[in-house]
Amino acid sequence: MNKLLARTLLAATALALCHPVYAAEKLRIATEGAYPPFNELLPDGSLAGFDVDIAKAICADMKVECEFVKQDWDGLIPGLLAKKFDLIAASMTITDERKKKVDFTAKYYQTPSQFSAKKGSGLDVTPEGLKGKSIGVQRGTIHACYIEKLFGGSDVKLYPSQQEAFADLMAGRVDVAFSDTVGATEQLLKPAGGQNYELVGSAQKDPACLGEGVGIALRKDNGELRDRLSKAIKDIREDGTYEKINTKYFTFDIYGD
Repeated sequence: MNKLLARTLLAATALALCHPVYAAEKLRIATEGAYPPFNELLPDGSLAGFDVDIAKAICADMKVECEFVKQDWDGLIPGLLAKKFDLIAASMTITDERKKKVDFTAKYYQTPSQFSAKKGSGLDVTPEGLKGKSIGVQRGTIHACYIEKLFGGSDVKLYPSQQEAFADLMAGRVDVAFSDTVGATEQLLKPAGGQNYELVGSAQKDPACLGEGVGIALRKDNGELRDRLSKAIKDIREDGTYEKINTKYFTFDIYGD
């Protein structure tokens, strides 16, 4: 009897070590809470937005309990690596540079990146055209990577959040801002005063900085969890859950090509 019990405990321990998510039945998911409509902090202290709803749908498909954690953008990857949480669902784009530190699921959406400026500015949003001009962008992002890489002749101003970059654009402290087009639409163009601003130039492309879509980040060496998460993304795309969430926030399919 004791031998049987010992074997059972040993098997259970091995299973828990191999499948920690199954054993805990809980995932702690970090998001920024400062990038509406993708993620934001509500007055009651809860987190909401497209990223959060998609993560909840993925957890439901996986039959795993999820707990959400607010984390400033700069601390997301360090916090993940320090095991403060298990996943990042914060509109984090999949890039080769980030893949050196963390792993990613398949994408769950993809949108273009573009400049924003005051209407009638007449600005030529090229490295030559913005030479000497000020550009506002959120630090530590794919957009900062792109601007710092190609717009060295500009006065690049880095902000803790994209909302602060847009606020300085509206205050006249920067000439243009650079961001995701949906974020610009929701945070700059739609709110009061936004009618005086517009997206300028064409969508910018640079796979090295601007990446290959947004995925959920997790620590390396957890391929089974990554594959389960990617399968859940596929499942909610196929069963209509993704479409319902998409329609709640957008008038187009944000999943992209």
